[in-house]
Amino acid sequence: MPITIRPMPAPLDPALVEKLARVDFPTLGHYLEEGFCTPELRRHAGEQRIVGRAVTVRITALDSTLLHHAAGIVAPGDVVVVDCGGDRRHAPLGEVVVNALAARGAAGAVVDGTCTDIDALRALGLPVFALGTSVLTTKLHGIDDGGLNVPVSCGGVTVQPGDVVLGDANGLLIAGPERLAAVIDTALADDAEEPDLIADLHRGGRLGDLTGATDTLVGLGALPGPTR
Repeated sequence: MPITIRPMPAPLDPALVEKLARVDFPTLGHYLEEGFCTPELRRHAGEQRIVGRAVTVRITALDSTLLHHAAGIVAPGDVVVVDCGGDRRHAPLGEVVVNALAARGAAGAVVDGTCTDIDALRALGLPVFALGTSVLTTKLHGIDDGGLNVPVSCGGVTVQPGDVVLGDANGLLIAGPERLAAVIDTALADDAEEPDLIADLHRGGRLGDLTGATDTLVGLGALPGPTR
């Protein structure tokens, strides 16, 4: 299949980005089930959270020619998401490519495979998510196969160009802007209530009583109801 190069996706809504930058990402896990990458896809470099627009790149296991091109056209705040076709031996993300992304103002990089030059990546500090590290790297073979801004697979999730990439020390969530917009206000409200809930726990409250879980079990008949 020949290389497919499509236009850059539409910018993310700044208001949504601002809200996502404030929410605790695991809170979104209370309301969503899809879009969560496999836990093995971890942050190997960088310490900051990322909220950015997905720029997708699909390459072959051996050839990162298309990735080099993509690294030169990303916009500030973008997150490059690389699909290596299931290969975990050849690392397409290393010191040069990640520096190229950082120079363009990218928010981070994600590879459904491995990265390399890990000490240099950690010194640079741009967040890089990968399944592991490797000494074996991709090359510039110019193989006529791959895609830029096409649907890709990453961490078990189908990623569309223009999706929102959320990443921190817990892992990665990649979802469409509309899906996240539908739950972000509720998630932020949950975050605002959480300090009071934790304070109630330390005052002796029982978690099941405070969240209603115990009443639910009573309603299911799993626990006896209150005596009168």
